[in-house]
Amino acid sequence: MSSFEGVLVSDPWLQSQFTQVQLRTLKSKYVSVRTQYGRVTVGDMPAVFSKLKAFIDVFSENDISAMLQESTSNMDEEIDFESFLRASIKSKSSGKKLAGSSSFLKASTTTFHHNINESEKKSYVQHINKHLGEDKFLKDYLPIDPSTNALFDLVKDGVLLCKLINVAVPNTIDERAINTKKAPNPWERNENHTLCLNSAKAIGCTVVNIGTQDLVEARPHLVLGLISQIVKIQLLADVNLKNTPELVELVDENEEVEELRNLAPEKVLLKWMNFHLKKAGYTKQVTNFSSDVKDGEAYAYLLTALAPELSTPDALQVMDPTERANMVIEQAEKLECNKYLTPTDIVEGSANLNLAFVAEIFQHRNGLNATETSKVSYAEMMEDDDQTSREERCFRLWINSLGIPTHCNNVFEDVRNGWIILEVLDKVSPGSVNWKLATKPPIKMPFRKVENCNQVIQIGRDMHFSLVNVAGNDIVQGNKKLIIAYLWQLMRFSMLQLLRNLRSHSSEGKEITDTDIIQWANDKVKKSGKTSQMESFKDKNLATGVFFLELLSAVEPRVVNWEVCRAGETDEDKKMNATYIISVARKLGCSIFLLPEDIMEVNQKMILILTASIMYWSLQRKHGGGHHTYTPPVNAPEDHAEEADDEDVAADATE
Repeated sequence: MSSFEGVLVSDPWLQSQFTQVQLRTLKSKYVSVRTQYGRVTVGDMPAVFSKLKAFIDVFSENDISAMLQESTSNMDEEIDFESFLRASIKSKSSGKKLAGSSSFLKASTTTFHHNINESEKKSYVQHINKHLGEDKFLKDYLPIDPSTNALFDLVKDGVLLCKLINVAVPNTIDERAINTKKAPNPWERNENHTLCLNSAKAIGCTVVNIGTQDLVEARPHLVLGLISQIVKIQLLADVNLKNTPELVELVDENEEVEELRNLAPEKVLLKWMNFHLKKAGYTKQVTNFSSDVKDGEAYAYLLTALAPELSTPDALQVMDPTERANMVIEQAEKLECNKYLTPTDIVEGSANLNLAFVAEIFQHRNGLNATETSKVSYAEMMEDDDQTSREERCFRLWINSLGIPTHCNNVFEDVRNGWIILEVLDKVSPGSVNWKLATKPPIKMPFRKVENCNQVIQIGRDMHFSLVNVAGNDIVQGNKKLIIAYLWQLMRFSMLQLLRNLRSHSSEGKEITDTDIIQWANDKVKKSGKTSQMESFKDKNLATGVFFLELLSAVEPRVVNWEVCRAGETDEDKKMNATYIISVARKLGCSIFLLPEDIMEVNQKMILILTASIMYWSLQRKHGGGHHTYTPPVNAPEDHAEEADDEDVAADATE
């Protein structure tokens, strides 16, 4: 494999928080101070931060110095580059706040203040009370009083968020892996939070600068941000053609079904809303869930179109927006929609709560009447085989977990202009992409897409990918088999590179092979006193799950509860084991995106990634890495330049 040099950090979690452009810029600033003074101290930080564009109009150098002095008694304390990086992570890029240096240097509790939206908190508490009120563990703690901070107290043991993820996407977490004790010890709490964060990524949440300690301390703005994403995923679960084929009715004459299929759920919801508004005679276009719905008129027209039997002309005739908003909510309640927002939330344009409100209306009455013929036609046209769909899902979640600037909604469509793969390549192999030869979307000229994809192919060849008789145009044309093959090799390269980097720290920095991974796993199981072995990643005996249970137990004996494991002799036993294995691996700290079926069917690719992820966690702990929950970097620059703007360097602590 070719090697691309970038700025490397010994802590993989810390490395994952930054793009290489950001790391190079921060490294340059750190080295500049060290060159000038011979070392870098806490006292040097105000001068550095005050020059960041994000803070120029907010804090002076004296302001920053005063904040640092409040949280440390030794401004002359020398700091290394990693402490310097942690300082930038805890700085909010908008310049509204600057964290205390105790959190910068020691990763302890930060003391800056965040305003939280009390209306959103109330709405999410009501959602939790409704969906988890009968849970046999949580029923002793619910209902939560939204006027108190009981929500944040309940979050601290990690059980609530794990349960909420299962409400949003059922069976994501095997509840046998959750530590459900009245008073869990710190280790058990940390495992729950690690399981939560890795599972949140596995359902599509963007976990930005959230670590297990943030959840242990239940930092309100981070907790609400995560809950907001989980609830949103639940509410938008049916806003797609697969679960609601009637949506094909939204495709007009000049569009292709593929275009609708590739839209993000929020965009589909807006398209659905505008479809009905146009039929109802509403002349404006709703483009967001904030300013465009503040006056309540769009809601009045929408509900009149969807439920004429419940509507009255009053809502359209009322002049006061708050009064109109109140009438709209009352009408929605007649459709049995959950009350996610108040009239004030509509008038003030609360985007999250308005989206939840529209999603509720969609779930209760979508007003679509696509014929059975069109539904069948769509199903036949769009159906992928199960294996292809699973792999697309896995690669999409993996890509989005990397924290690249562009979000991927559908792998087979979104990679066709080459840009997303170039961003992934730059993340996985810093410096591999020549951005001067790349064209950023939207791309009007087809040959520019081919140029992007040609560079993708060339970089793959430099990495020794198997790309015989493959050209960039194959990606532009959407060759699914080729796209999956390329992304698989890229994911494998990324995983093996992580393992190689760990070996580098122990002076064993040689290439990692599949054989090395298999041998490591077999040795671990054998040394633990167990007898099962893996012949290859295609070994059909792996379908029982027993080998992986023994491997997980070998790397961390206390993590597997053998009382809930099965022999793996029946299909039901195999599925129970596979589901448990995935949750236990995530509970340890493995960021994996496979499904139980991948283990049951012995999917060679996913088996390799699972084994390598367990190996990485084990070796990382051996080298002092401890439990890390990996989160994508934030504020990646819009344009890939040699030098990033200062404002791009400060990492944002909130979504």
